[in-house]
This record gives sequence, C-alpha cells and structure tokens, in this order.
Amino acid sequence: MSNLKVKTILVSQPEPKVENSPYFELQNKLKVKVDFRPFIHVEGVPAKEIRAQKIDLNNFTAIILTSRNSVDHFFRVAEEMRFKVPEDMRYFCQSEAVAFYLQRYVVYRKRKIYVGQKDFVDLAPLIKKYKDEKFLLPASDQLNYDIPQTLDSLKISWTPAIFYRTVMSDLSDLKDVYYDVLAFFSPTGIKSLFKNFPDFKQNNTRIAVFGSTTQKEAIDSGLRVDIMAPSPGTPSMTGALEKYISEVNKGK
Repeated sequence: MSNLKVKTILVSQPEPKVENSPYFELQNKLKVKVDFRPFIHVEGVPAKEIRAQKIDLNNFTAIILTSRNSVDHFFRVAEEMRFKVPEDMRYFCQSEAVAFYLQRYVVYRKRKIYVGQKDFVDLAPLIKKYKDEKFLLPASDQLNYDIPQTLDSLKISWTPAIFYRTVMSDLSDLKDVYYDVLAFFSPTGIKSLFKNFPDFKQNNTRIAVFGSTTQKEAIDSGLRVDIMAPSPGTPSMTGALEKYISEVNKGK
C-alpha cells in the first residue's frame, strides 16, 4: 500500500467545533480532503427505564463522572425525575475536561468537586478519602472493564446505572462513496462499518485506528490496519495520519 497516495480521509467522529483543530491544520498542510461522519452516536435512556434499574437519585451522596456524556445525561435524568440535585452533592470527575464541562450545570466554586488526572484509576485515592459516601456511576451500556474493577477494590458503596447507550449510526448514504483512509476510534465504530456494509471490502482503503481495542476489533473483522495511534512519536490520530500521508505522498 505504500505507493498509493492519500487524497481523502473520513474521520468517524463529529466535525470539530473549534477552528484550530489539528484536523483542519492537517488538511491545509498536506492538501488532503478531510470529512467527518460519526459512525456511532449516543442516545439517552429515559427516566422510566432508569427507574426500572431500581435507581432512586435520593439514595446517593456522590456522583462519579467519567465523560461529558455522563455529565449531560445525569442532569437530564435528574430533570426528568424532577430531582433537585443537593448543593452538598460530591462530584468525582475523571479528568479536568470533565470537571470543566460540569460548569455548564453547577456553580463550580460552590460545589464539592474532585478531579482525577486522566485515567480512571487516578480517581481512586480521591474516592477512597470519602469511602462512606453512597456513589452513583451514571454510565453507558459499554463500560470500560477497569472502572468496576477499580471501584470494587476500594470496598465502597457504589451503584452503576445505564443512563445512555452507544448506538450505531445509519450510514446508508455513504454506500457509493470512496475514501483513501477511514479513521476509527472505538471497536463499536468498526462494528458500525460492517453493520451498515456487511459486504465491505477493504481493497486499497487504508484503515487508521486509535487504541489497542479498536485495533483488535479491526483485525478480528478481517481488516488490515495501516495506521496506528498512539504509537512511538505519534500519540495522536492526527500525528499518525500526518506521518503516514507525508511518507506515501512524497513526490506528489
């Protein structure tokens, strides 16, 4: 595949809302066309279904938030259930980005907010300090295995609840559209490709993947992985794409 030049890329995520996105810089620098199309999307679980999970928000004194989706859907459900979130509720946020996003819903300086570094395990020491709290984990139907593992090891009272689901998008309008590179960020994105196009043949299409679980799903599905991130020297997808395209497009 090394002699085939890249002119078009489809990124299986929503288009970035910031003007200085690395994808736009990549597009301008390498003169390639970058399109965006989410292969998966998130749908909220109705309050009725959450009640069926035997979840009563009154029973919890702390919320564990792992993503912006978990923030959005916790407060959506609270509103649907007409639950007034107490001012003394504790919020344990997996990262600074999640904690910053929380400001959409609460006055930051007036709340008890605890922030991890990046990985979920980084939250463990903070949660352990408040082991007598009753923790709720509003999450998706695809929970990373390390999260329950970490929480169980802390010997705390915690309850997982499915507040939103990851759903495969309808991509039927892409049936006759060809891209030189398809970029994936989750195993579900790969599954969505084959659900929409069961007869997909890779041929000359380069597959870019982010993360080892996405790589495994691609390989298990019979795909050839041409671009991998993170990897030494290229921690981001845009970095991996730039390195690959710069090499194959030489002499363009």
